[in-house]
Amino acid sequence: MNDLQTLRAALLPAEPSQDVVDRSRHRLQNRMLGAPRRQFRPLALGAGLVAAAAAAAVVVATLPGAPADAPPPRAVAPVAPVVTGQQVLLAAATVAEHAPDGTGKYWHVKTVEDKNTYEYWFTADSHLWFRGAKSGGRVVPLGASPLQLAATEVTFEQLRTLPTDPAALRDWLVNAIAHSNARTSAGPLTASDRERELLLSMVSLVSTLPAPPAVRATAFRAIAAYPGVQDLGVVPGGRGFMLPGEYRLVVDPSTGRINRTSMYVSADGAIYVNADPDGSEVIAEWTDSLPK
Repeated sequence: MNDLQTLRAALLPAEPSQDVVDRSRHRLQNRMLGAPRRQFRPLALGAGLVAAAAAAAVVVATLPGAPADAPPPRAVAPVAPVVTGQQVLLAAATVAEHAPDGTGKYWHVKTVEDKNTYEYWFTADSHLWFRGAKSGGRVVPLGASPLQLAATEVTFEQLRTLPTDPAALRDWLVNAIAHSNARTSAGPLTASDRERELLLSMVSLVSTLPAPPAVRATAFRAIAAYPGVQDLGVVPGGRGFMLPGEYRLVVDPSTGRINRTSMYVSADGAIYVNADPDGSEVIAEWTDSLPK
């Protein structure tokens, strides 16, 4: 017995006795023999009931105050989160920190400005090769030429031992600049010159120097905390920034690399400023061979 059968059995009364059934049948037969026969029209009655029910449904649907179908909910467009320039720099720092530490025989730096391309190859023992317009497109050796950071000569090993705390790294750079022999054509470095050298050193660590991942990440965080850094929004190559001194920087947060910069330190330690507002394309990487 299913649920409906159980329910039906519970609602039906108990079966009448046989005596009651016989008496009821006898009375019914007597009435049928003595009463006139009547005609029933169940189909017409049924049709009338259906029509009446339909008319009642129409009336109810048109009555004032009858509930109408609720409109479907409106889709709400998702709101894109606002990403600040500082968040982009910190994201680039995280990517740089977890990047593999590259290795190779030469540290290769390539800068492209308009139609001019300059390339340098450094070795750990401070030897340098160059290729550009001045060399007729050939790779030529330039002899001993150490790397430059904070107006100071540094080795590959010194770069690997730089502080990995932003405040400590800044202090190291400030101290190195203060004790360097750097001068301008007008004489010793001024406070403004030292501040520019500090900012340039941070940019060099994330762009043109073979700093290890932890140091590059620290330099990114130091730039993010540097006062006066302006976010230029999305630009070709990544996110653009304007640094104090009208210097431009393009960061790719997905790779933790600098794609373009309007300033960098050349192989001889000179500060190079690109007049092009878009800056120079920068590629810096390890390689095991010099091009022929």
